[in-house]
Amino acid sequence: MSRSPSFKVKPELSPSVDSESLKRWVLAFCAIRFDLEQGQLVEECYPHGVLSHDEELEIAYSSFPDSVSQHQNRSSIHDCIFFFRICRNFKPPTGNATAGGSLEARNISSQYLYGYVFNRQRHDERLKRGGEQKSVVILSHRPYSNVFRPLLQIVGPLFFDIGKKALEHIAAYVSKWPPPVPGQVMDLPIGNASLKVNLPPALCLPVESGLSLEDSASSNQSALQGLFHDSDLFGSFRGLLLQLWLLWELFLIGEPMLIIAPTPPQCCEAVASLVSLVAPLLCSVDFRPYFTIHDPVFAQLNSIQEGEAFPPVILGVTNLFFLKALRNIPHIVSVGSPPPNSNRVSLSSRSSSTGRISGRPEGLGFQQLSLKKFSPSSLLNAVKMRRDGPLCLMTEHKEAIWSTYSATTKPDTSILNRLIDAGLSPRVEESMSVVNNEILRRHFLELTTNFLAPFSPYFRTTIPSEGSSPYTDPPSLPQFDANEFLASLSARGPGKFILKRMKSNWLDLYRRRAVAEQEQDRLWRQARIKTDIQQLISKFSEVEIVDSFNVIERLLLKEIQMQQSGKGRDDFMVTSQKLRGDLQAVFNVLSKDMQQLMLSNPQRASLLHGSPEVTSIPGHPLQVAVVSSTSPGSLELCTLEAVGVVYLLPGQTCMEIPVEFMFC
Repeated sequence: MSRSPSFKVKPELSPSVDSESLKRWVLAFCAIRFDLEQGQLVEECYPHGVLSHDEELEIAYSSFPDSVSQHQNRSSIHDCIFFFRICRNFKPPTGNATAGGSLEARNISSQYLYGYVFNRQRHDERLKRGGEQKSVVILSHRPYSNVFRPLLQIVGPLFFDIGKKALEHIAAYVSKWPPPVPGQVMDLPIGNASLKVNLPPALCLPVESGLSLEDSASSNQSALQGLFHDSDLFGSFRGLLLQLWLLWELFLIGEPMLIIAPTPPQCCEAVASLVSLVAPLLCSVDFRPYFTIHDPVFAQLNSIQEGEAFPPVILGVTNLFFLKALRNIPHIVSVGSPPPNSNRVSLSSRSSSTGRISGRPEGLGFQQLSLKKFSPSSLLNAVKMRRDGPLCLMTEHKEAIWSTYSATTKPDTSILNRLIDAGLSPRVEESMSVVNNEILRRHFLELTTNFLAPFSPYFRTTIPSEGSSPYTDPPSLPQFDANEFLASLSARGPGKFILKRMKSNWLDLYRRRAVAEQEQDRLWRQARIKTDIQQLISKFSEVEIVDSFNVIERLLLKEIQMQQSGKGRDDFMVTSQKLRGDLQAVFNVLSKDMQQLMLSNPQRASLLHGSPEVTSIPGHPLQVAVVSSTSPGSLELCTLEAVGVVYLLPGQTCMEIPVEFMFC
């Protein structure tokens, strides 16, 4: 890959970078070198000081292909582009961490980080070990692959031409871009060139993207353009087209999957394509386009014992070690083909599983797919693969899926018949992939939209009618009850579109979704009980500590309200006691001023005091705790009646203070 020949930069000019404007798109530009003695090293990071030491290490490890996926040609330069996603643990300087910080500043301090990598492997027998490796990385909180991939094609080769000056110049151009507008086509100037990109709509973006409600409301919600809509869905799963409906279901219900491919570009493209498959759904599953053993999450996943449930996560990997380390993961998908001159053998199963034929472009018919799939030889191969399991990938690469899940959705033969096979011409193949991607995406968009249709009454919002007063409480949205929903849906049916494309047990898919959500909730509750809150918050900034306090408070209120409504869980006592302890622990490390502010809310003060009643019941007083005027750090019990507050001071009798003088 090389940068556009029309792009020129004047290295003698001193670039001017607006750091705040730059953060709207890019956190940092990095240059990382693979050192034979010290391993991966971050040589350059611009702007400076935006990453912690641990983050630099994690980013460096994620910015190079595994040795098994490297090209073996010893007299060449090989470039590749891929991206990764890691959980950020940046602790900003204390002086910058304030409780009143902006929403964007809070989002930037503790969210997922995307790294877009331009990796160059240069083989030279004159060098130690016959070559060298370097990577240029763009770090961003935005999952805008259609922006940063073409930008990498400019900044990557430019860095290898003029060095670190390239990072500064590109940063200067990016800092002059207008703020991102989700769902809009934007022209982004870069030197004398321009990137024309269509940003994904706000409703498809993960929560951690830092998008404000105003941005979400004002963006143009394009129907077809979901997250990673630029990924090559057809190319990534060309050998598994009949299984796309199975993969759609697995992703929809939050099943954990391991996506294994020979190279980082192939595995990250496959993961991105999977995410795009469920548009317009917001992606709530943790996905890692390129995952390595150095990611801190690996230690947690590797400790999961047989019989324990995996969390909902999609991992893209190239290291075959994961087949053994994560052998309990329930669904494994193998995609792609080994690079030229690789020491990994490729089994020519693509033609047998897709019905690919050479010659002129023509329809990739379902009859070809089905006949080839059920031929005696492919049947024997399928039996052998099932018997050997995914460990057979250790000796030869195959495009296959290992899963015991029985799909409810049937492959749509009319869609498969419309797909076009490009033959052997790479140029024609690229243009045909564009056509095929659009056909597939439109189908799965329609499939997802129809699947979600029964849920629409629970999200239907209203606005005040013309002439009526808006100064009243809006009507409440219907409360969702899984059992009532399933009973109602079973009676009326899901609609013709879903009935035509699903088996008679279509209700199981909705039921599995409910079960999956319950299982996810159970796993998170279990994780909260096991977490050492003191150790966790020791790494947090003040802003993150305040955020944690608010989250724990919300979880505790939810537990108590469910218990009071008769829907409490069996582990209510254990969970609520743990949350109360965590809330108090977080409260204790806050500054005195922040403690005073937190206690100004009577309900919150009651939670900290340990009162079992946190919501006012008609006809009953609400016990709260307040800060003593003589000892601000201590809590005193008081009772909130309909007419006033009893305020207890240490060593004094009660005195009544009118409600209008309450500090809350």
